[in-house]
Amino acid sequence: MSRVHLAACVLALLAAAWAAEAGAVANGATAGGPPANDKAIGARPAPLAIVVRDQTPLRGGPRDSALQQALLWQGEVVEVRGEKLDYLQVWDYRRERGGFVEASRVRRTALAAGDAPELMAVLRFVRETPGAEALGIGFAAAWLKAATPEMLRGEGGAEAFDAIGTMADRLAQRASAVPISPGAAPSRGETALSAHLEVASRYGVAIRSYEREGAIRLCYDGEAFRRVLALPAEAKQRARAALGLTRPECIDPQAGVVEREQIDLWRAQVLDRVDLAELPPTWRNRVAMRRAGVWSGLAYRHARKGEAAQAEAAAKRALAELGEVDRAELADDDLGGYVDAAIRVNASRWAAAPAGAKAARGVSIVTVAGEAGETCVLLVDAQRGAASPLARRCTFGLVWDGSATLNREGNALALAVQPMEAWRELWLFRRQPGGGWVVQVLPPSSATPGLGYAEFAGWVPGGRQVLVAREARAEGRARRSFEVVGLATLATERQTADPSTLGPFQRWQDPAWKRETVSLR
Repeated sequence: MSRVHLAACVLALLAAAWAAEAGAVANGATAGGPPANDKAIGARPAPLAIVVRDQTPLRGGPRDSALQQALLWQGEVVEVRGEKLDYLQVWDYRRERGGFVEASRVRRTALAAGDAPELMAVLRFVRETPGAEALGIGFAAAWLKAATPEMLRGEGGAEAFDAIGTMADRLAQRASAVPISPGAAPSRGETALSAHLEVASRYGVAIRSYEREGAIRLCYDGEAFRRVLALPAEAKQRARAALGLTRPECIDPQAGVVEREQIDLWRAQVLDRVDLAELPPTWRNRVAMRRAGVWSGLAYRHARKGEAAQAEAAAKRALAELGEVDRAELADDDLGGYVDAAIRVNASRWAAAPAGAKAARGVSIVTVAGEAGETCVLLVDAQRGAASPLARRCTFGLVWDGSATLNREGNALALAVQPMEAWRELWLFRRQPGGGWVVQVLPPSSATPGLGYAEFAGWVPGGRQVLVAREARAEGRARRSFEVVGLATLATERQTADPSTLGPFQRWQDPAWKRETVSLR
């Protein structure tokens, strides 16, 4: 197995160190830097040290009072040229500068195959320490250099790449959580975080940035996770890799329709490579939730292309995956992910229902093509056909005509319309006192469209009210409510988080809605 791309940077640094040492053997001095002292190690590769503490001063002499020439950060690698007092004389190839660092702030290491077990032991300790991601990536790169090809191909290689992917992913998430204040001086924590990102990038760890709703999201590109899936990894390692590679928030928002479909198909394939039976309950839940979200998105995309059979299969798969989640085994950190998965699945669940508009007492929904990519919804009856509809409204979203339902009084009709992958609205056709019909839209929330649904849950006798279930994530918070909505104004007259405490929901909820909705999970 060839030396891996991820360690390209450290390999180049080591090659420079070895070349310098070889020059010292031939010429009696170390090429590319100041003369080596008496403790240089003959013809063997120069010893190296990994910086273990942030803001480690590189000084011009072996004393605290010596001039500070640079600041080193955890995970950086320097060549050890000698030792004096409590300091190591080092050469920093990146800055092309020599100096002295306190010995307690670095860890000397060799990179022979016999040193690999010790490096792995340190890596196992560091990988779970928040804030030490750059240091862990440095030790992982050292292990990759020390390991033999057989080690790289085996369980050790899978563990090393799993650690790199986990730490790089956590580092990107930490950076994404830091608010940006334009014009303000960076805090100490922001400075350290920026330095850690730079250190990681020098080891070949690629972090991409995307802008979403005015905020910058940093995402690890997943190279180490891809290697985990290609190695004999444990089930939990494969699950961690698949989840790291399929984060919905790390999909390029500028991706086109065709590209996004290919991305979702690839995400589904990656997740299907994880065997749920071999995972503990918490990890089974995480993979099942991610699968549910991916398949709900595929249901929407197939439906947009008019592929009804594929859309139905994808929607049923999404519902089945969500049903695999054991809520009793959900970790606190996974509750938000479960809510998001449920919203996504419920937004596209109509793809699993038989197509075709419903008719009642001669009133029905007809859809016709509008402008390019547009669908127009017509409300017609036996006397007035599509040429002269009772009401008309057009949309670029998906119209689930099978969701159309008319109330007993015949003065209101509800219809599900999905303008976005995870955003479904409720359209209400209402007959006015004068006899004409109007169309009003009830969104999941008043916030910017993102994750959410508003769906019909039943008619209240009298023709003046409708039962609605709504759930959405807005401004980082999810909210679910069951409401009694007045048809005249679409104002919420009564609402609750628990439908069992609301009388109209107990008496008038629609049986089909109760049977099929995800909102009652």
